[in-house]
Amino acid sequence: MSRTSFYFTSESVSEGHPDKVADRISDTVVDLFLAKDPEARVACETLTTTNRVVLAGEIRGKGIWENNTWAPGIKDEIESAVRAAVKDIGYEQSGFHWNTFEFANHLHGQSADIAVGVDSTDTKDEGAGDQGIMFGYASNETPELMPATLQYSHNILRRLAELRHGGDKRLEPDAKSQVTLLYEDGKPVRASSIVVSTQHAAGLTQGDIAAIVKPVVADVLPEGFITNETVWHINPTGIFEIGGPDGDAGLTGRKIIVDTYGGAAPHGGGAFSGKDPTKVDRSAAYAARYLAKNVVAAGLADRCTIQLSYAIGVAKPQSVHVDLHGTGSIDEAVLERELPAMIGGATPRAIRQHLALNKPIYARTTAYGHFGREAEADGGFSWERTDLVEQLKALA
Repeated sequence: MSRTSFYFTSESVSEGHPDKVADRISDTVVDLFLAKDPEARVACETLTTTNRVVLAGEIRGKGIWENNTWAPGIKDEIESAVRAAVKDIGYEQSGFHWNTFEFANHLHGQSADIAVGVDSTDTKDEGAGDQGIMFGYASNETPELMPATLQYSHNILRRLAELRHGGDKRLEPDAKSQVTLLYEDGKPVRASSIVVSTQHAAGLTQGDIAAIVKPVVADVLPEGFITNETVWHINPTGIFEIGGPDGDAGLTGRKIIVDTYGGAAPHGGGAFSGKDPTKVDRSAAYAARYLAKNVVAAGLADRCTIQLSYAIGVAKPQSVHVDLHGTGSIDEAVLERELPAMIGGATPRAIRQHLALNKPIYARTTAYGHFGREAEADGGFSWERTDLVEQLKALA
């Protein structure tokens, strides 16, 4: 029997966290390449550290990497795009400055052994780019159909970033948040503790930062969630002036729980950023979220977890598993049978076509979560649409 009263915690990190800087750079490269060739293949890893950015990985695409060499001018375009991304985040510090960091590009051509397994031919559909398991999740505890602890953690940092980008010189790009909520009868009712650490300008005290952070948190959380019993930890180590890649090295793909469901649901293990949408680590995870969100939006369950699995070079999913956590009004086996058909059988190409993923829409996903966002007019966050609701209601 599942517990209905408990504490649960999720964390988020800002766009200026070193790992998120790495994610942003990797997906900036993905966007640049997809803008040139919608069928480009990209697996871009980024390392950030004090005044240094290093790229590595495997690529292929028209106008990018052809005949085992770079297309003319593309290497300069990559460096310019990377520097522009870091500038947009806001790094103009002595230890990490968008205009002066050392840049090294070690991207190279994709393995022919991988390409032959995943490319489509006249006799077979395009296969998955690797084996793996992917999960999607949705919960009706927030309007975004996301776990409340994670959604509020994201929203706190997004609001602080808006203040910083709006001209608040007291705040610097690197920040982290953590929200612990008390659940009663399975629903979040109040904040047990709030943790926020934000990089700041020289000379500020913990009290100065608290005066900025507490009103933001109070505005983000629902009315009544902050009480006299809420425990606050704001910049608990004191001074936080050295941050970002100057304070800690950053790597692509190290914040996969922040990117997904804050620990409230399983994660398959594969990161998203730096990968083109032929990689099922990314596209199938988006598809699983899309399906789970539509199930909950249709009122068929309060919570839904969906697992998809794939084999390298094979188009058809190896399995589809649906768990409604005892909250559903429909047989899970029905959903396991019907959901894949709603997205063309859930093959890698069908997912990309249904969600229109072969577009430069990924750099925007790298901060404040890949899920719980608004679907955008240009196709960004297409997996957050709820356009399957009427089809799903008809199944009940």
